[in-house]
Amino acid sequence: MGSHADGDGCTRPVEHLIRAGYALGAGDGCIADARRHALAFLDQAEAKYPVLVPARARDLTQLVVSELVTNACKYAPGPVLVELGINIHAVDVVVWDSEPVVPMAQAADPDRVGQHGLEIVKAVSEALFVEPQPVGKRITARIPLFDPSGSDTTRR
Repeated sequence: MGSHADGDGCTRPVEHLIRAGYALGAGDGCIADARRHALAFLDQAEAKYPVLVPARARDLTQLVVSELVTNACKYAPGPVLVELGINIHAVDVVVWDSEPVVPMAQAADPDRVGQHGLEIVKAVSEALFVEPQPVGKRITARIPLFDPSGSDTTRR
């Protein structure tokens, strides 16, 4: 069980059915490796626990993993640690890196090429937490398993 600070400073416990963590190197394949780990984690969660992961949640989890790992590999020296957790409501994607600077989403600019990763993560996440650490920072994005509009009915 972990805990995360909300925007108002309150701490909420988060209980997961299953958690997995892994370290990524800074090589060219780190983003693809992170996506593969995320899919394997979701498959394992469905196989061993009473949880259904709709296609939309699978796709969004891979997207968030890709964006957060890309930023960590691009801007932080050293290793990147990824932790995934799931309960019956959401998937938590946690990425730790050694760069202490907290990322900020930029103002919308249709002419800007690139640097939209954090905007994307914020848009598809139910919650986003950035926690300074003794070394670097830890970013947690919570992906809801089911679309609040109720349009999630299928799984790949």
